[in-house]
Amino acid sequence: MRLGIVVVAAGSGTRLGASEPKAFVSLRGVTLLEHALTAIARLDEEARVVVVAPSIRLDAARDIVDRVLAPGYGSVVRGGTERQDSVAAGIAALAESGEPIDTVLIHDAARALTPTAVFARVAATVRDTSAGVIPALPMVDTVATTDGGDAITGVADRSRLAVLQTPQGFPFAAYREAIAAAEAGHTDDTSVFAAAGHPVVTVAGDEAALKITTPWDLRRAELIADERALVSAPDGGGRDASATAGPALRTGVGVDVHAYDETAECWLGGLFWPNEPGLAGHSDGDTVSHAICDALLSAAGLGDIGSRFGVDDPRFADARGEVFLTATLELLADAGYRVENVAVQLVAARPRFAPRRVEVEQHLSAILGAPVSVAATTSDGLGFTGRAEGVTAIATALVSCAAADSSAAEPRR
Repeated sequence: MRLGIVVVAAGSGTRLGASEPKAFVSLRGVTLLEHALTAIARLDEEARVVVVAPSIRLDAARDIVDRVLAPGYGSVVRGGTERQDSVAAGIAALAESGEPIDTVLIHDAARALTPTAVFARVAATVRDTSAGVIPALPMVDTVATTDGGDAITGVADRSRLAVLQTPQGFPFAAYREAIAAAEAGHTDDTSVFAAAGHPVVTVAGDEAALKITTPWDLRRAELIADERALVSAPDGGGRDASATAGPALRTGVGVDVHAYDETAECWLGGLFWPNEPGLAGHSDGDTVSHAICDALLSAAGLGDIGSRFGVDDPRFADARGEVFLTATLELLADAGYRVENVAVQLVAARPRFAPRRVEVEQHLSAILGAPVSVAATTSDGLGFTGRAEGVTAIATALVSCAAADSSAAEPRR
């Protein structure tokens, strides 16, 4: 194998608001890393692939590599503190493979939808020019320089600007020498190569190769994935193309009721409420969190909180709402679902909810990785909530699930 590919998948995903490293976030039921490797698996040329993963996801990365690539074509190594360290680890693994590699491509797993044609184009240009090669798009926005504050000091000539993407390609031996000699602090692979005195050229990039960094980027990527599914869906054989045209959206409703317990701490919406009566129950009685779990499980067709986390399960005795929410998310992920949004209506005389509503919404949104809105009301003295005997929460959830076969690739033979 003359082509080596390093896939950098060690990013934290902090700006994405994810609870796990970015490469392992789901895009239409498939991780970003799996999407990226699927494009590589479709190359006509055989390639040795090294995935650089965070230490907490090495096993998960190996499972994905084994699933997408044929045996012997991929491996996983631990990432470093900085991107430059992670790339160096990948380059070292390629060198140790014993393959006669002449060209290396370095790719961000966060650019999960980069088309296979871009990989092939970059590799071919490296061999034609012996230069560093980077896919690029023309700059369409006006770009200004500032004084470091609000004042504009000039407007750049956008005809001389480009938006850079990955994979970035290099002659393998030259790049090994360049990164071995590079000073710390490089955040871009071509800057390492250029610093060693080598030329760098561009080839055409692709709009689909956007870098998924924020929740808005992920939403754009979902739309691209949906369009691809629509184009690739078969139009014969009795199958309806619309069946794989995008995500299946499903809704669910959950209701939870708990009585007040003056001897217990009050936990509601995942937060502690001092000087308020607690809620009776096997766990902490967090009515809001429990209703959300029921709504999510209902939407995904996965039962309810009682059947999944029953009172006879010692793991959930006195457990906080966050424990139930996290366990529910795991069940949804295993079934190929992701949360789109959740809305909750709380009916209670106590606690006074309005002063902490935003805090609760932010806390729950961070756990679920999706927008959560919470409203509260009273029942005007009617019923058990009006008599201040307990609280009720009603939650609705929207989840999505992609067709499982729309992104799968046949392993290389």
